[in-house]
Amino acid sequence: MNIMTVIFNGLSTSSILLITALGLAITFGLMRVINMAHGEFIMIGAYTTYVVQNLFSAFLPSSVFDAYYIVALFAAFGVAFAIGVIMEKLIVSRLYGNEIDSLLATWGVSLILQQLARSIFGAQPVNVKAPSFLQGNIGTGDVTFSYVRIFIIVMMIFCLVGVWLLMYRTNFGSKMRATMQNRSMAQCLGINTKKMDSITFGIGSGLAGIAGCSISLLFSIDSTLGTKYIVDTFMVVVLGGVGKLLGTFCGADIIGFSSVFMENLTSASIAKFIVLIIVIVFLQKKPQGLFTIRSRSLDD
Repeated sequence: MNIMTVIFNGLSTSSILLITALGLAITFGLMRVINMAHGEFIMIGAYTTYVVQNLFSAFLPSSVFDAYYIVALFAAFGVAFAIGVIMEKLIVSRLYGNEIDSLLATWGVSLILQQLARSIFGAQPVNVKAPSFLQGNIGTGDVTFSYVRIFIIVMMIFCLVGVWLLMYRTNFGSKMRATMQNRSMAQCLGINTKKMDSITFGIGSGLAGIAGCSISLLFSIDSTLGTKYIVDTFMVVVLGGVGKLLGTFCGADIIGFSSVFMENLTSASIAKFIVLIIVIVFLQKKPQGLFTIRSRSLDD
């Protein structure tokens, strides 16, 4: 077991988990919506990348093929954002405050999106070809780091910094947090809370689309892609502390590194089981997660 390889694989796995969890940290952590369709927005981002790749291959010269992935990143966010806004307006907006109803409704949406993807793209997995500048490895001997995983780590940093700047350094972010923390007071201050709900849910969905675009470079794409990440994604958000961006970051690191370390000692399935048990035991002792949003109800 090469320690450098384990650290790098742990960091890349944590980066994948963090990118997938950032969107859920907004929709679940801030909006208190249990969005069981979050994984399907990851799938939408991955399939969007596949479609953009095919369009570049079919209609543009090979000399510009590598640019498809840059276009796909924006397209994945845009498509997932648009579908998320539509979903919020038609379904989620009627279920705020009803956690069980929102869970069941979004689970139904996830099944619909899975079957829709299967009908359009078929049951067989499809693959995305990494652009030439992301092919290959760096390193020597037994220690090699793939360009794709390095790119995903860099993408994670950009997404994390971008979300933090949006939430804490912009007027929109202030309105978004005000709406989620005290809707009545936000309305009294003239904030259009319904519009904020739609945009916020769309941003969370769009981030899941970017996650799907990133994951498509590593794994095959099929209609069940999102279900492979939804449990781990919820674990990251809950372990870190609902509504805390720093907690999401720490939760992704803990689960990512723990999973990789356990896989080197046992198998992937046993490692996932052990990590799940550890998280459950931790939440029994500290149900608020690693970080807690201070409020009067908690202080009292």
